[in-house]
Amino acid sequence: MNEKTRRPKPAKSRRPASAPPSSGKRVTLPRALSKLGFCSRTQADELIRAGQVSVNGRTVTDIEAWIDLDTAKLAVDGKPVAAEAPVYLMLNKPRGLVTTRHDPEGRPTVFDCLKGHDHAHLSPVGRLDKASEGLLLFTNDTKFANALLDPETHVPKTYHVQIDTLVDDAMLKSMTNGLEQDGEILKARRATRLREGEKNSWLEIELEEGKNRHIRRMLEALDIETLRLIRVAIGNLVLGDLEKGAVRALSEAELRDLRRQSSIRPTTR
Repeated sequence: MNEKTRRPKPAKSRRPASAPPSSGKRVTLPRALSKLGFCSRTQADELIRAGQVSVNGRTVTDIEAWIDLDTAKLAVDGKPVAAEAPVYLMLNKPRGLVTTRHDPEGRPTVFDCLKGHDHAHLSPVGRLDKASEGLLLFTNDTKFANALLDPETHVPKTYHVQIDTLVDDAMLKSMTNGLEQDGEILKARRATRLREGEKNSWLEIELEEGKNRHIRRMLEALDIETLRLIRVAIGNLVLGDLEKGAVRALSEAELRDLRRQSSIRPTTR
């Protein structure tokens, strides 16, 4: 019996993988643009794919490309990208504004309140829906923003909420125990009664995480309508007497306190 001739198996074609980082200075190109405060990672992906980004004079269209932040010279549309000084603002958001820079429906946005604060790469830290009001932060420091939004850092957000009924202790307990709505468990870290009228109540609700329309959906699960929703604090940072639609920079003391609460180290530029 003749021995069968063994043929070598064809090599599998593999897509070249982007090189992993060799040190903490190496990051993906979208991450680099984000860390420099130029734009979000999603926006960076679009710029890179469109051929608008160059590294050391060469156009790069691979969103998985790795670069060294300390040595790479980045440019968008031929203009050098340099790290911006970090900016930290707070707005008392009026009702009726959407939390986006450009709205396809042409509705007024929170950026209409930032005229005079010409920082092209500011982004809101989280969102308040169109009908909600109160404290909204803006920054170009993505590390700072991500830490404040991360549920693992447990930075609470406090809201004053007017509802269309008189609240009882059972309702408050249900909110802190958790309620299922649309397949999600929605709960408050704390829920207390502020004051009551003849037909409605004001509550103070504290969240550790903010799912989409978290408070409104949680109250809907109890067949309660939200009449007003105002964010009054993020951690120890309070809205205070900032006028509706007004913007101000955070103080160094406020920044230190927020960093402490979320274990953020100061950003160096």
